[in-house]
Amino acid sequence: MVETEEILEKWAEQKIKDLFGNFNGVFEKNQSAPVRLRNFIDGEWRGTMEYKDIINPLNGKRFIKMPLTSEEEIQPFIESLARCPRHGLHNPIKNPERYAMYGEVVAKAARFLRTQAGRHYFAKLIQLVMPKDMTQCYGEVDVTARFLEDYSGNGVRYLGKGQTTPGDHLGQEVHDYRWPYGPVALITPFNFPLEIPVLQLMGALFMGNKPIMKAASTVSIVAEAFVRLLLDCGMPKDDMLLIHCNGKIMEKIVINPAVQLVQFTGSSDVAHHLKDVIPGEIRWEDAGFDWKILGPNPIMNMYNFVVNQCDADAYNATGQKCSAQSILFIHENWSPELLVRDMEKLAKKRNLKDLTFGPVLTWTNKQIQEHIDSLLKIENSVLLFGGKPIVGKHNIPECYGSYEPTAVFVPLNRLLDNFDLVTREVFGPFQVVTKWQSKEDLDTILEVMERMGSRLTAAVVDNEPDFQMYVLGRTTNGTTYTGIKARTTGAPEWHWFGPTGPHSAGIGTVEAILLVYSQNRTIIRDANSNKF
Repeated sequence: MVETEEILEKWAEQKIKDLFGNFNGVFEKNQSAPVRLRNFIDGEWRGTMEYKDIINPLNGKRFIKMPLTSEEEIQPFIESLARCPRHGLHNPIKNPERYAMYGEVVAKAARFLRTQAGRHYFAKLIQLVMPKDMTQCYGEVDVTARFLEDYSGNGVRYLGKGQTTPGDHLGQEVHDYRWPYGPVALITPFNFPLEIPVLQLMGALFMGNKPIMKAASTVSIVAEAFVRLLLDCGMPKDDMLLIHCNGKIMEKIVINPAVQLVQFTGSSDVAHHLKDVIPGEIRWEDAGFDWKILGPNPIMNMYNFVVNQCDADAYNATGQKCSAQSILFIHENWSPELLVRDMEKLAKKRNLKDLTFGPVLTWTNKQIQEHIDSLLKIENSVLLFGGKPIVGKHNIPECYGSYEPTAVFVPLNRLLDNFDLVTREVFGPFQVVTKWQSKEDLDTILEVMERMGSRLTAAVVDNEPDFQMYVLGRTTNGTTYTGIKARTTGAPEWHWFGPTGPHSAGIGTVEAILLVYSQNRTIIRDANSNKF
């Protein structure tokens, strides 16, 4: 057993040298030159005329050169997508052997991520471009590995299951199949540089589509590294495209009629814009203003657990999760002042050294401060803790935020009158806190929840069934945790993770893959010849 582990580790270490040798300079303290990324198209790694400097979010140094693909350079990508038929690269009738092939590909990729060397390499690569503590980084790699393991062997084949219905007469039978879209596009965010691109990419490939993937510019090195791993694990070189570009260029691609489906993860505003401009189908997992309600039945021996979970949901990954706790409703029975004081103690333990907080990649200090100042103009609003940029020596560049974990109290009776301001999502270490005590207060909270446009995650922290059912039956968030251990953030590879709504996309599960990356096709077979 030990010998086998040693062999696997040596194998993984050699893979790192062979596949990612040109990337490894990013880990050097005195990096001599930025690492140059490449687009992947028609089985080749290609450069571009211009490149964009990506700066290290912890020190501001140029450490990656990302291909800045121009509008004049996208035609080959569109032509490559257009060559993929709408019936896909495989389906239950055409090239069915490819389902088993992808089961083997993901088994090999999972084996690499399960080695200490492979796991550590991707965790460090994630931390480099999206600074968060190593527990968060390792968790992202582990979720990805479990997902790949879930679909190894015959797992991909089972996604192609259909069903039959008896016909009207002898020889007639109805067959329902899960059919691909053909050419599709994926746009993935910065906050989970490995997990979200991999889970969405593999879902598209499993169902027979040919995807073009664009990862967020600041973290696209992680996506490129995984594509290189997939190719080494046996993915056919013509099955997908990887493009490094800005959002405007990607929009030029997805509005082309060749693209049948767009899967987008990110800003709600961008998602709704894409819905209005693309000719094909769109599925999204948009950002969420996520709520947690602490109910009227506290369990005091679980108090510390609940406080710790509130801190984790609001401030892990510096609050840069689409599922982060955005607003906390605390019942008076939980002693709100005490609970907030204990949350503040935990928040103050976070530091830049171990990256329990770090750079805010999409909000500057000025933007965060302006939002807090606007909230504090609401009558009887109070800054509970935080409220200023982090102190002490650091080298986070000004284009990124460097802000303390912060909470602002807004009275419940002021939420509806200031709804748009209060429910504006800050993608950073920030939350709104309020308190409640009566049935009338609860109905006000439910009205706030009903108005929310983003319906991603939520938590109902209470073990009382009647309270749970009252709240759950009157809310619609796609992923909702309930019970005394309820959270807003979780592990999406084994349960549905996504919003509700007509364009909602889930991630990871069988149901999510089938919903997003396949469509129903019904074939009625009728072979009755009246011989018998």
